[in-house]
This record gives sequence, C-alpha cells and structure tokens, in this order.
Amino acid sequence: MASVRILLMEPTGKTNEQYWMQQFANGNNAALEYFYAQHYKPLSYFSFRLLQNKLEAEDVVSECFVKIWERRANFKTEANVKAFLYITCRNECLTYLRDLKRRTAAQELYFNQLEQSGDTILNEIIEAEFLHLLDKEIKLLPIKCREVFNLIYFEGKKTDEIAVQLNLSVKTVRNHKANAVTILKTAFLKKGVTGPLYMALLMFIGRF
Repeated sequence: MASVRILLMEPTGKTNEQYWMQQFANGNNAALEYFYAQHYKPLSYFSFRLLQNKLEAEDVVSECFVKIWERRANFKTEANVKAFLYITCRNECLTYLRDLKRRTAAQELYFNQLEQSGDTILNEIIEAEFLHLLDKEIKLLPIKCREVFNLIYFEGKKTDEIAVQLNLSVKTVRNHKANAVTILKTAFLKKGVTGPLYMALLMFIGRF
C-alpha cells in the first residue's frame, strides 16, 4: 500500500475555514499540512483500532491523504474533508481486512462491523477523536497530576501502588487524580466540547 510522508507544521495565527479551503483547492501544501495536523492522529487511532496493525494503519491513513489531495478541488467545507477522510479510511480498512487470508478474532469482529456499517463504527470514530483531544489536554496537566492520571487510566495501577512508586501519600495521589479530572473536564467545556465527546470523557474517567 502506498504511503506518503508529509512535513507536519502547525499553522500560526487564527485560522479561517474559507481561507484554508481556498488554499487547499489551489494546491497549497500548507493547507494539506493543516488538515494533516487536524486529522492524522484521530485517523490513526481509528484505523489501528480496526486493523490491529500499526504499520498497516499508518499506511492506510497516508493513503487517505494521498487520495484527498488528488481530489482537493472537490471539497467546499472542512466538514467535507473530514467526512471524506473517515469514509476513505473505513473503506481502506475494509479492503485490507477483506484481502487478509487469515484474520485474528479482533480483526474478524471489526471486519463484520465494517461490512454492516452500523453505529459501532460511528462509536469508533468518536473514540478516536476523543483520544486525540484527551492526549493533547493530558500534556498540559501539571507534572504530578499528569503522572498520576497516566498511571491510573493508562497503566491501570491502584492508588496505593502509585503512592509507593511516586513516594507520595495515598491522600496526595487521590488529590492529584481529582485535580486532573477537574482540569480535564474544565478544558473540554472551555473548548466547547459537548455531546458525544464530553460523554466519552465522563465514561472514561468514570471507569476507575
């Protein structure tokens, strides 16, 4: 599967949808880099979840950007760009799984879900975007809050284990956890994140 390497650059200043869409249609590489920065990580989460293969998932996402660049004159809004990328990613994942001679149990499950195109795939898209946003916000947490949050939510460690590892009291660990959760909730709301993505955050932190 073809892949493309794109220089990732964060645009500076206030962005404007009309400006970026015009630049994209005109073939400005900066516009491709802008959409790459917006969508590469969530698409990677999405494709990896479906394929269970990191290298193939990266190739699929790269192929999505190749295809959208070839059709760049056809898009009028950023919503059109996003929809095309996810639909293309879904189709590429389906093709890859269909062509596999042997699929793991997880791959078989996602293959069947992709063919049915039901609510499960929509949930995978929501989760992918949630993880991308969550990753960005976690990096902004105070150091100790970030350490505690990662150990609890991503490494599955218990409060007393973290207290020993970080040489903190159990109460302090609990305080860092509570602070991290409060900061993340506030950050999501300040960014105007509501609906499914905010519910995903509440469900995620509510599991522990």
